[in-house]
Amino acid sequence: MFILQVEHKVPNYEGWKKAFDSDPVNRKKMGVTRYQVCRQEENPDNIIIDLYFDSMQNLQSMLAALQNLWEKVDGTVMTKATTRILNIKEIVDL
Repeated sequence: MFILQVEHKVPNYEGWKKAFDSDPVNRKKMGVTRYQVCRQEENPDNIIIDLYFDSMQNLQSMLAALQNLWEKVDGTVMTKATTRILNIKEIVDL
């Protein structure tokens, strides 16, 4: 399982959340199996999103779609997007 972790700043969380919830890239169709949205406690304008995938190919397709989207909305809905690709090796529920 893979995670595409996205981090960016938002000028207005409620406006960003509305845009995120409208799902302009169709997360499910792109292979996202689950996601989580986090706000940094010490800096609530910093958002971290973990998108989970079963395949690296789907993750890479989503990353390309997101980069295309960000070119259109950078500076309005969000700014300074950075990404990390993570390969989950172990998940333990305690």
